[in-house]
Amino acid sequence: MNKKIVRWGLFILFLILALAGVSIFSLSVGTAGIGIKKVIFALFEGKNSIERSIIFDIRLPRILLGFAIGGSLALSGAILQGLFRNPLVEPYTLGISGGAALGVCLNIVLRLHNINILTLPFFGFLGAVTVIVFVYFLSMQKGVLKIQGLLLTGVMISFISSALIMLIMSISRAEDLHGIIFWIMGSLEEPNWFLIKAVFWASIFGLLVSCLFSLKLNALSLGEEEAKHLGVNVEKTKRLLFIISSLLTGFSVSVAGIIGFVGLAVPHFVRMFVGQDHRILLAGSFLAGAVFLIFCDTIARTIISPVELPVGVITGILGGSVFIYIFSKHSKA
Repeated sequence: MNKKIVRWGLFILFLILALAGVSIFSLSVGTAGIGIKKVIFALFEGKNSIERSIIFDIRLPRILLGFAIGGSLALSGAILQGLFRNPLVEPYTLGISGGAALGVCLNIVLRLHNINILTLPFFGFLGAVTVIVFVYFLSMQKGVLKIQGLLLTGVMISFISSALIMLIMSISRAEDLHGIIFWIMGSLEEPNWFLIKAVFWASIFGLLVSCLFSLKLNALSLGEEEAKHLGVNVEKTKRLLFIISSLLTGFSVSVAGIIGFVGLAVPHFVRMFVGQDHRILLAGSFLAGAVFLIFCDTIARTIISPVELPVGVITGILGGSVFIYIFSKHSKA
């Protein structure tokens, strides 16, 4: 047991160091290159300077948002994969991203974001919550949350949302179409500190609450009957975990758009090193997701600088490659 705790501690320490390293790297690279020494100096310097302005007004908000959203999506993926006992489930499988995207599309087409830019994430979150409530009540039968029904309903709603989005795009004006496409591909370019702080603290709160259910998730991974025999209130636990993971996904998608593969690939990657125990898997997935998304965002804004790629493009390529590698490795084992 002591060896396991030491191994877990070393793994978390490695992820924290990786997070610090990729964050400093992200602060130092870009169109205006800033050396690592200047970055560290600017972080602790009180005087205003160009470097300090670039770091605190442009790059640091993206890092904080990448930390929160990458962590939230990976954490949500780890929770849902344990809850469904299905390694192919991810946060977007339940149709939450489709609902958020549909809300944002309606906002863009109706030009409501011209009134107040905050209406864009608000409509995204409203769409996500609508899908969460709809899927939840459709999957409830006599007080029992049917896991398979939850998954199938979510997939069907995702297809319906995609069809409605394509319908809206087909009749949209060129400028509206560009905004919809760019949002769907995902971006961490968010200057509003209120939204950044809201998502950041929501992700931290979600991590702390989900860790309280780590032992119950371990029990649920064995099956619902086994979990009941171990004294777990299965229905209450399923509902709370579904709500936690859905809200984390809803917050993330409404602010940054659809950023794929983080919630699917990262938990698999973490399992390769620490196994199935959710006591380490949840925290490890959160930190690894944060590292992965910050790194992908850094690549997205620098690889063909000064042009910025949507971060969803990079996460899709890297995440898909990692997933194929993991799948092929396990198939040969």
